[in-house]
Amino acid sequence: MTPWLRRSRPRTPAPMLPSRDTATAATRVDLHELTPETDVFLGHCATLHLTFFEQLSHAVANAPRVAEKDALAEAAATILARYRGLVAEMERLKLDPAAVMEPHLASVQEFERRTMGADWHEQVASAHVAIGFLTDFWIRLGAGLPRDSRERVESVLSEGDLERPLHAIIERAIAANPRLSSRLALWCRRLVGDTMLQARSSLALHADRSRDEEQIEPVFTELIAEHTRRLDRLGLTA
Repeated sequence: MTPWLRRSRPRTPAPMLPSRDTATAATRVDLHELTPETDVFLGHCATLHLTFFEQLSHAVANAPRVAEKDALAEAAATILARYRGLVAEMERLKLDPAAVMEPHLASVQEFERRTMGADWHEQVASAHVAIGFLTDFWIRLGAGLPRDSRERVESVLSEGDLERPLHAIIERAIAANPRLSSRLALWCRRLVGDTMLQARSSLALHADRSRDEEQIEPVFTELIAEHTRRLDRLGLTA
């Protein structure tokens, strides 16, 4: 896996966010018609979780204080539990976890490289944004899985509370250094573009792209709205 602590690199601007009113008004829908085969779904989702665990583990090692190490360790434990749940579902279906995860490794590592952040604060913000956005996304995408797998996957991805510990770390950092607020707000905006691309890469698209986009657009509008609310709770302007 690619180490998380790297030098700063050019960042890809995120697309313009819709207004809060427009985002909030979006109908809550899922992506069941664009869900890939179960093995592809589980392989991609598990690879992301394994990479998130690696990222959070690096963040634990580089955290400046015990309180931050403890909160990040809690988040890492939750991600690891979710990863193990996804692997357990593969094994229940008689799939080889390594074989179904390997095809997704290169794209996930590239996503990790593009969103790792220039310093520890940006790294924690990256985890907060990417994990939150992609968890919401994968739960919606899982609507198209066979019923038994769908129920298990939804339960796995809902396990634990990742937002609370990551939110607390960023909130304390901003309280100690208010100048971080504008920088992290900008960084979190820039993360959205790459995070959306990573989500879209998992969709099983059809020949009729206009029909696909009709299903994708309201879901992503809703996901961006929740991202905006997530940053609002931190006092950041999304």
